[in-house]
Amino acid sequence: MASKSIFTHWPTILLGVLVAAILVVAIVTYQVNETESVVVTTLGRVEPESPAPGLHLRWPYPIQRIYSFDRRTRCFSGSVGKLEETQTADGQNILVGIFVNYRIDDPQQFFISLENIAKAESELNTWMRGAKLATIGRYEFNQIVNTDPAKMKLTQIQDEIRQELEQKAAPYGLTIELVGINSINVPTSISEKVFERMNDDRKRVVADFLARGEQQAKSIRIEADSNRAKTLADAEAKAKEIRAQGDAEAAKYYEVFSKNPELAIFLRKLDALSQIMKTRTTLVVDTNTAPFDLLQKNAEILGTK
Repeated sequence: MASKSIFTHWPTILLGVLVAAILVVAIVTYQVNETESVVVTTLGRVEPESPAPGLHLRWPYPIQRIYSFDRRTRCFSGSVGKLEETQTADGQNILVGIFVNYRIDDPQQFFISLENIAKAESELNTWMRGAKLATIGRYEFNQIVNTDPAKMKLTQIQDEIRQELEQKAAPYGLTIELVGINSINVPTSISEKVFERMNDDRKRVVADFLARGEQQAKSIRIEADSNRAKTLADAEAKAKEIRAQGDAEAAKYYEVFSKNPELAIFLRKLDALSQIMKTRTTLVVDTNTAPFDLLQKNAEILGTK
């Protein structure tokens, strides 16, 4: 009868054994993910090596304890001092907010010195405030707020803050990967002066553009006038050369005409008459007037014939 009772409840017994086995496995093993760094302590002593990702055996609690930390890069913007006025080298007040990208590089050292992320970011917040105040205090206001990008030193400021934070964070097992400025504001008391200064800077830039434009326009006009004068001078020289050639050619004919003046006069009259009577023309003129006297002479010649 008892044997029958055992077989009747065997599913329950099997389930209990399975649950117990799972609990035993959970107690004596632990899992390390790819994105984690794990610190193992044995009777309170930190093991020197971090286990690789995967499944590992362990002694049951409280002999061994497992502490896991996300080893991916974290972004922290701080809290204390975010809205605190910072004084520049020239005595101006400004509000500057920064952020830090960091990661846990040495989990054992991090665990020994800081224990957890909350304490780490509390310390980091203090370091950020001090580094920001010290670095901003070495630069003037117009090197932080300016309409001319070439005069701004934000990159140098970020690098200097990062270098200072790296020195402070290294003994705690932290690596500072990036420091950036995420906000820049000015107090209300000086914002109007800042805007006036920015307007003045813009006006100076506009005036500079206008002056350079006027100078370029003047240069273009001078060059155009120079080219025009050169072109006219070249044309005048060419015209004189052509006239000289024409005069030289005419001189040859004048020499011939000087030997026979009557032929020269006749040809000039004939040329003038051909110019006047290019088309069919009716004229009433005195045939004794040159060059029409040629018509009379020609008629007399024809009449004698």
